[in-house]
Amino acid sequence: MSTLPQLLSDHIIERAEKLNTTLLSDAMGGTGDMDYRINRVAKGMKVVGTATKLSLKPSDNVSLHDAIYAAKEDYVLVIDGKGETSRAYLGELLTRAAIAIGLKGIVIDGAVRDREELEALGFPVFVKVFVPNGPLKLGGGEINVTITCGNVTVNPGDLVVGDADGVTIVPREQIEEVFSKAEKKLEYEKNRILESTFYEEKRKRGET
Repeated sequence: MSTLPQLLSDHIIERAEKLNTTLLSDAMGGTGDMDYRINRVAKGMKVVGTATKLSLKPSDNVSLHDAIYAAKEDYVLVIDGKGETSRAYLGELLTRAAIAIGLKGIVIDGAVRDREELEALGFPVFVKVFVPNGPLKLGGGEINVTITCGNVTVNPGDLVVGDADGVTIVPREQIEEVFSKAEKKLEYEKNRILESTFYEEKRKRGET
């Protein structure tokens, strides 16, 4: 079984948590954004963490069980489900297993089920669609290999950020460069908001 990639440092995770997918996307020229159909199960879910990866055979989730139990605390499991939406790769039971292991979240290019249960659990899961049909149990899959998820190449150890706008992947070797650009843009946007608020308050006081 493949060795897990090294976790990104706490400092990197803390910086990432102050950003969002839009800032990171702009900093990378839109090159790290997954398919728009891959989005969070419920409002308020956000995930920031180190990618550990899994490539599945279409509709088959045997290796997903292995990947969850082989993972460790603080990783985000990113799954290439080949965009398959006819059968759900996971539901409440595997999500509870991921919570017990200490994973930060799951991103999957494919379908899941048990929507109400997943919403109630509050664990960050980003998926393409919900279907009631369960997975096949034939076996096969690869853990911690380079994959494509939502049309984006993801390597073990990359930064994963998911929020209301979708999921963005930042290649590990580009993190410092991307953060520098994203943080500058965040500061610029904060100043623009302050400026707009200042003029709006003046307008309300009749000073413009």
